[in-house]
Amino acid sequence: MFADNYKKMAGTSAVFLSADYNGASPVERDGVLWSAEELHLNAPLTARQDKPPMHNALALEGLEDYDAPEDGDVRAVASIGSEFVYLNSIRAWVQMV
Repeated sequence: MFADNYKKMAGTSAVFLSADYNGASPVERDGVLWSAEELHLNAPLTARQDKPPMHNALALEGLEDYDAPEDGDVRAVASIGSEFVYLNSIRAWVQMV
């Protein structure tokens, strides 16, 4: 369900893409990798709640203003071609693989 390593998406504080993602993406270019362990991805996912899809991953961070995410919310992101899950423990969206 999760990758071993992630990169933070540039321009966000809480959206992580798999380090193995090969598509075009605005990830930070400083080379920092976040391990699945650092992101606490080994914790069990409570319940999955599918939410309406988003066009791009940058829009995920703006949800707090009008549709605050809850632990286990999952949104497909068309521009990435993948789903992201919100994890309350790290207050971030993480790409599911």
